Amino acid sequence: MPASHRDARSRRPASKMPDDGTRQLLQWGGSMVGTGLLAAVLLETMLGGFTRTGASTNTGWFALIVALMCIPFGSLLLTLGIAKWLRNRSLARGR
Repeated sequence: MPASHRDARSRRPASKMPDDGTRQLLQWGGSMVGTGLLAAVLLETMLGGFTRTGASTNTGWFALIVALMCIPFGSLLLTLGIAKWLRNRSLARGR
């Protein structure tokens, strides 16, 4: 192995945790929550809003469905990602 490759590996930080999916959970959870919130804001502002019986327009119904799917599931992913990030952080400090 060339010396440049050995030097590059030795410069890696020792506290770097292996990729366990935390970053992906945070990214996907955040993007799903953001998508759901965007759909809810668009429903209220541009797509006619909703009443006790549901959305006012067909596009409003679609936005309502997207919001009701993305916000809960994205929140679960984001919560799991935050919990894993906090755990990894505490494990890295304990070393």
